[in-house]
Order: sequence, then structure tokens, then C-alpha cells
Amino acid sequence: MMTHATGQHTGHDMAREMQQCIQECLTCHSTCLQAVSHCLQMGGKHADPRHITLLLDCAEICQTSANFMLRGSALHGRTCGVCAEVCERCAQSCEQMGDDATMRACADECRRCAESCRHMASMA
Repeated sequence: MMTHATGQHTGHDMAREMQQCIQECLTCHSTCLQAVSHCLQMGGKHADPRHITLLLDCAEICQTSANFMLRGSALHGRTCGVCAEVCERCAQSCEQMGDDATMRACADECRRCAESCRHMASMA
């Protein structure tokens, strides 16, 4: 991460980090929606309404957070903070599905998005 001699982030660094967070949010959004389809096809515990709702909540807040950042909303830090929390809960739920490659991939993406969003929330 590039900083000036004062230790402050440059505007360019912030823009680059925001672009990365936007991309993580958009990737997590699509990953969670794909996971919903997978879970409904699998049935059983995968189709538990609480799990499906969490996947849909995660997809929605990721899209919303990306939109707030894309618009340059002054409130993007707040949406990113909520997004990080929802992504972390979604990752935990996906991990409870056992040895399932789709669920592991979803959990991993949710964790990457949560980390990026936590960082954006702390910078806002």
C-alpha cells in the first residue's frame, strides 16, 4: 500500500481499494446467487430456509454496497460494515453444509468480501 511520508493513504490508493471492494462485492453477489440454485437442487439441509435466506441477504447487501461505492455515496462505509457482517454469517452457514465444493467456494468468497468491506468501512 502506497503512502506519503506522512503515513496517509493517497486518493489514488483509496480509489484502487474501493475498486477492489466493488469487484469483491459483485463477485460475492453472483457467487451467492449461484449457490442458491445449487442448494435448492441439493435439497435437504442445503435448502433450509434460513440458509437460503442468508445467501439471498448476502447477495443483496453485496449488490447494494457495490452500488453505494459506484455512486460515491457518503454512506458507503455503513453499507460496507453491514455487508462485512452478513458475508461473515453467510460464510459460516456455507461451511456448515459439509464437504461441498460449491459451499466451500461460496464461504471463501464471502470471507474475501467481508475482509474487503471491513477495510472500506474502517476507511470511510
